[in-house]
Amino acid sequence: MDDHKENIDNGLRTSTDLNVNMSTASEPEKLNSCRKTSTADDPDPLPGSSPQTASDFSDPVYKEIALANGHINRMTKDELWVKLSELKLDTSGVKGVMKTRLKSHYKKQKLKQSAHPPDTYYDYICVVDFEATCQEDNPPEFHHEIIEFPVVLINTHTLEIEDAFQEYVRPELNTQLSDFCVELTGITQKTVDEADPFHQVLQRVVRWLQERELGTKHKYILLTDGSWDMSKFLNIQCRISRIRYPPFAKKWINIRKSYMNFYKMPRTQTRLSTMLEKLGLQYEGRPHSGLDDSRNIARIALRMLRDGCQLRANEHMHAGRLLNVPSSAPLEGAPPPLNPRTRD
Repeated sequence: MDDHKENIDNGLRTSTDLNVNMSTASEPEKLNSCRKTSTADDPDPLPGSSPQTASDFSDPVYKEIALANGHINRMTKDELWVKLSELKLDTSGVKGVMKTRLKSHYKKQKLKQSAHPPDTYYDYICVVDFEATCQEDNPPEFHHEIIEFPVVLINTHTLEIEDAFQEYVRPELNTQLSDFCVELTGITQKTVDEADPFHQVLQRVVRWLQERELGTKHKYILLTDGSWDMSKFLNIQCRISRIRYPPFAKKWINIRKSYMNFYKMPRTQTRLSTMLEKLGLQYEGRPHSGLDDSRNIARIALRMLRDGCQLRANEHMHAGRLLNVPSSAPLEGAPPPLNPRTRD
């Protein structure tokens, strides 16, 4: 729901009727996305490793990477375009994106030569972007219920969208969609009236994930556009549906943080439409369709992976609260998905 998710955030923070803990951790200036902790001219730590000390960069390859980064920082946009073209790399996007892409390419080449190849920890990334009931003024007492559950499956090895899941959901509290909600999402009253309640749809999501052997044969993680989908919408929906919050959704990649940190973009330029624009992409489909939004978020994630970003979980839920995942935390995939359990 992109922009509208931000508009409803204040209403969600004051929601207390269902005893939902809406407190969140503040987002620090130095974010832990993509495990980038270096300065513009310094190389990143070894891919997949814990944060490094200065002595860990004694390998001459890092000096070469740092020198190359400094040279790339001084290049004009035209010079970047020419160099990317020579290397047969993507030339789209703003100057900052082009610089990051060229640095990443050079770093990967040097690390391969020095027997330190970049890793791909997750086999699959599941992009989720819920649509929920809403009103134009979003009164504080209004409870947003999930009405569309999409999942877009990214294969991190082939760098392609491999599959997708989508189902609509029948709300239980606010059963009548507002005119504003219908116009925004394109989801009609007839569609939700004919849909199953959330706990049944979640069961089919779990079965869909299990059939693809995620969490058993393949390592995977969820990815969202912002914090709201898991920390707000799913958190509240589970309480409404009287089920426990699913363990496989307790940790995820917030792509806005990853994008901002990797390309060194300001927070104001992390809306879905802006991220696409800065990467030289155009939105495909209908805005505020959960499935179309998920596909476009997946396109951003794929571009970041191709540009060398090692996407890692950077947010998680603990005791009903939204927290950041420390950059020093061990890398872990989501657990095997299990059918939802009822609340005690």
